[in-house]
Amino acid sequence: MSLFRLDASIFPASSASRALADLVEAEWTASHPDSTVTRRDLAADPVPATAWADAVTGGFLPEDQRTDRQNEARALARTFADELIGADALLFAVPLYNYGVSQHFKTWFDLAYTDPRIDPTGTALRGKPATLVTVLGGNYAPGTPKEGWDHSTGWLRRVLKDVWGLDLRVVQRPFTLVGVNPALDAFTDVARELKEAAEDSARTYGRELAERRGSNAA
Repeated sequence: MSLFRLDASIFPASSASRALADLVEAEWTASHPDSTVTRRDLAADPVPATAWADAVTGGFLPEDQRTDRQNEARALARTFADELIGADALLFAVPLYNYGVSQHFKTWFDLAYTDPRIDPTGTALRGKPATLVTVLGGNYAPGTPKEGWDHSTGWLRRVLKDVWGLDLRVVQRPFTLVGVNPALDAFTDVARELKEAAEDSARTYGRELAERRGSNAA
């Protein structure tokens, strides 16, 4: 049994997304204590910004005509795809940054997506159980002043669920900047309730992640 976990937060010591992902992982480990957890930390080991272009352009050339950078990028894409395909379940922890998806995650996804096994013509990930943990500094829910400003969660759902075909559950925690930004102090009680709800969801989806894998293996 194996779990692949990806973290994209640039603040490892204080990351709300990592804390929620820890809860998911703890439930997985409780159910599968002998399982392997493969980790990829995109803050500690970011994907080179040029890798996607190198992999794409290298794909149009015979191997013996590619540059070293093109070969390295295509090899890294294979590594990313191997990690995803080889795992029994997937866990992604990706925060919202500046109203959009984390650049670290986008760069990773773009490069991984060049591997033909998980590109549009052959997603080897279809049906694989996965949990996405995402956190928002503010609150962009319907009826809030900045409704619709979260341009990350929808995109993440699209590429993970609709493009790769993952059996996806999503844990979302808004208002992580309450207690950090004084302008949000009025929302302290709401933020606490949202945090507790997200933690409950993380534990529930962690158990489901383990159970869904067990069900698929039976």
